[in-house]
Amino acid sequence: MLIKRPSDIPSSEITPESVYRNRRTFLKTAAIMTAGTAAAFALPRFSEPQDPHYRRPPAGPFNTDEDLTSYKDITTYNNFYEFGTDKDDPSEYAGSLKPRPWKVRVDGEVEKAGLYDLDDLLKGISQEDRVYRLRCVEGWSMVIPWLGFPISVLLKRFQPTSRAKYVEFTTLNDPQQMPGLSRPVLDWPYVEGLRIDEAMHPLAIFAVGLYGKQLPNQNGAPLRIVVPWKYGFKSCKSIVRIRLTEKEPLPTWVRAAPHEYGFYSNVNPDVDHPRWSQKFERRIGEFRKRRTQLFNGYGEQVAGLYAGMDLRKHF
Repeated sequence: MLIKRPSDIPSSEITPESVYRNRRTFLKTAAIMTAGTAAAFALPRFSEPQDPHYRRPPAGPFNTDEDLTSYKDITTYNNFYEFGTDKDDPSEYAGSLKPRPWKVRVDGEVEKAGLYDLDDLLKGISQEDRVYRLRCVEGWSMVIPWLGFPISVLLKRFQPTSRAKYVEFTTLNDPQQMPGLSRPVLDWPYVEGLRIDEAMHPLAIFAVGLYGKQLPNQNGAPLRIVVPWKYGFKSCKSIVRIRLTEKEPLPTWVRAAPHEYGFYSNVNPDVDHPRWSQKFERRIGEFRKRRTQLFNGYGEQVAGLYAGMDLRKHF
């Protein structure tokens, strides 16, 4: 799968319940954010290409000991069509985005719907809930030291009703801040969705930073999701709305090309895109290609979410 418009784009440009219950083990093995206060994510902005004092999280079931992608590559090779369709457009044009103040609307099948200030939401994130996640795939792949917290931490606060089966995320839709919106590449705003058990899995996080610093605009500031066992376009950026629904949401790329993009979009080397193979990926910073791993290597943690499902049909 890719995250570009399904027309004349070369394949070289493609951006292609037991674990959840085991909360204590998850918290012990995840890397904990130790800088800043426990009250909020008060992170300084990055002033250097890469902080020489950055300490990567230890390896564990959810983290990897693979070499990290450089800060420069992570922040200059991006897919964020709201700022342009070329990989370097987001880093060039995302300076117009104003990540503060930032409001997030929560509605749908929740008891505590409302319009929330993001900083107020972050104040309620405890120190022990701050974790890192590594590795993501979009046809090309990176190993990124995200800083964030499980999506479940916020969802529980809003008290989902028994009818909540899915979670829909919506990106900011403001042409004054996002010049790429002037081009009808997609049906804006950008929308993505997860089944609620996927969203509640501890591997699925809200990211607010990377490399221990505040999330850059081009990477989805100030709030994005990261779902590392799925292709990158599932990870909605610059989120302004979280809606819990009873029916399956219609994500932007599924709406644009349903024969090429499925709702689940799990990393699966055995399911080819209609126009190319997905058996291999290229790690940014490397010339060689490597074999794509089922669920991006997180099968042990997430395969149970899809027990009994035909992953070719539910692609």
